[in-house]
Amino acid sequence: MAKITPLPKRPSLLNSRSLWGLIFIASFVWALHSADILQGNLINEGGWSLVGRFLVAAIHPDFSPEILKLTLEATLKTLAYAVCGTFFSVLIGFVGGILSSEVWWQSITGRAREHRPYGFPWLVVRAVLAIPRAIHELIWGLFFVNIFGLDPLVAILAIAIPFGTITAKVFSEILDETPRLPLLALLNSGVSPLTAFAYTLIPQAFLNLLSYSFYRLECSIRAAAVLGIIGAGGLGYQILLSLQSLRYEQMWTFLIALVLLSGLTDFWSALLRHRLGAPSRLDLNVLNLKKRKKPEIQSDPVVKASLFSGIILLIFSFWYVQADFSKIWSPRTAKLLAGVIHDAFPPDPSQLNQLFTLSAQTLAMSILAMAGAGFGGILLSFPAAKNFLLVGGMLRSDNSRSPLAPFNKGETGILAPLKKGGWGDLTRFWATLSFVITRFLLLFLRAVPEPIWALIFLFILFPGILPGAIAMSLHNLGILGRLMAEVTENLDERPTHSLKALGATNPQVFLYSVLPRTLPRFVAYILYRWEVCIRATVIVGLVGAGGLGRLLTEQLSSFDYKGLLTTLIAFIALTFFVDLISAAVRRTLR
Repeated sequence: MAKITPLPKRPSLLNSRSLWGLIFIASFVWALHSADILQGNLINEGGWSLVGRFLVAAIHPDFSPEILKLTLEATLKTLAYAVCGTFFSVLIGFVGGILSSEVWWQSITGRAREHRPYGFPWLVVRAVLAIPRAIHELIWGLFFVNIFGLDPLVAILAIAIPFGTITAKVFSEILDETPRLPLLALLNSGVSPLTAFAYTLIPQAFLNLLSYSFYRLECSIRAAAVLGIIGAGGLGYQILLSLQSLRYEQMWTFLIALVLLSGLTDFWSALLRHRLGAPSRLDLNVLNLKKRKKPEIQSDPVVKASLFSGIILLIFSFWYVQADFSKIWSPRTAKLLAGVIHDAFPPDPSQLNQLFTLSAQTLAMSILAMAGAGFGGILLSFPAAKNFLLVGGMLRSDNSRSPLAPFNKGETGILAPLKKGGWGDLTRFWATLSFVITRFLLLFLRAVPEPIWALIFLFILFPGILPGAIAMSLHNLGILGRLMAEVTENLDERPTHSLKALGATNPQVFLYSVLPRTLPRFVAYILYRWEVCIRATVIVGLVGAGGLGRLLTEQLSSFDYKGLLTTLIAFIALTFFVDLISAAVRRTLR
């Protein structure tokens, strides 16, 4: 008699993932209570007239010659700051990424086969790079203003230092996850670790490093706009002046320029990455050498033009900003730094009760912001993906065509209706329209800096953490929606085609093929942005949205360096706490 195999036991509902889900729900309810949303009385009725004027001004922005000239100058300054800051951040990230990678220290100690951290030097480098990355670029900018004055050097260093250490962390993770068999072969042959890195690991990881460098450029443009708020100039400065003086027509002109600048950078980045075979900004890209060989890349006109344009843009940016780098090592700078350090020690412990309260407000603000940004990003990411609803997409009947065909032959996707001589297919028209509108909405949301969003919502909301949470939610929604759409676009479509061939409906394809494969990456991106969001609470605190950011700004303005150091310690501790929680949740999802 055949032995009957028992059915596998049903997994328990109480596991690590469900536990984190319960913790999130409890944290979200606590954050709502901290923002006084459950108590009501949040709306300032007198501000609706200003909101109406602001929206009406969008119909007729100021395109006078004087404003257009000012817009061009501000746009060039913002772009130049971003390019110079990105250049130094990539340099810092490259060197710091190698020195903080596990594989480097394992290589120089002869333990490269072991996938685990090695010893004290690795921990020291990681700790040294972790502190600058926890401090927002706005705080660095305010600090450097006190040292260098209103010099372009302030904006460049304020972008380079925190972004450089962030880049170092990502670069080290890329190097650690890159296949190391060729590296081991050279090390076992007696080649030095530095030479082995240069000939094996770096070339393999090059596309991933390049993709993330372009993403840093996009972030640097947004950071340069934010730094304009503290007087560095550029589009952010002009937008703030126009908003504070209620000149909304001029403000919309500057906003349009900022959106166009962000959009062109995003388009250039996406086009070049696709030509190089690296479609993802943050995830590791696997270059298939059988399909894409080096000679093809080197002869690609887009790659050549991008390389030439990038060099010209870099030279122009350094010439345009005219930063005085000699100030970095001047005696006056050393004297001022010594004075700041002397005035900052020892820290002032008298504010511990206030710091605890403001830290709780900052944490609540970030939880509300990321809950809204994550949920909204997931909803908008699917219509923003080229391979989802458009012709040739996963939920269309004509799946045999590639979703990237509009970039190649113009036969499918967004250009398909034009090939057929009009908008005859109503479904195709609405799919295309929703794609265009969603992409533009995500671009607009992420192009507008968080402080500007916060100032707009302060028209109708009373000061507190809620305007800051909404501002960060909208800005991060634009970023997350675009990153999540990229995840959907990079999916392997063979499982989807198999389900459709078996007769599955579109909802079934979405629930059983698309969503299960994208949701873990979506949650990982939300957690990644949560770490960034904690740092960004500083800039909404600058305009009165509460939290530790408001206190930091007050202490910098009053030169209270002892209190500033104490608040920075609390802020860094909070950032590390969020990093640990985020890392623990990401490990659970793997």
